[in-house]
Amino acid sequence: MNRLLAIQVNGRLAQAPLVQGVLTKYGCNIKTRVGFHEATEDQCAMDGVLVLELIGKNADIDAMIVELKGLDGVIPKTIEF
Repeated sequence: MNRLLAIQVNGRLAQAPLVQGVLTKYGCNIKTRVGFHEATEDQCAMDGVLVLELIGKNADIDAMIVELKGLDGVIPKTIEF
């Protein structure tokens, strides 16, 4: 089974360090990580989206998702196929 996790981060500046802490904790379960946010020469968006390709035990991945859901302004959604 392939499992992807998309994470919307609202209030990126405040929440990014907290999200990064969770992702570091579960770093061995992250095979690929891609991040998106709107940026121009004049400004950088306050919201962003991360897409993760996940590997490892489902229990570990589920625990990571629970921790992310506990952060204000962070919305994780999974895709499985």
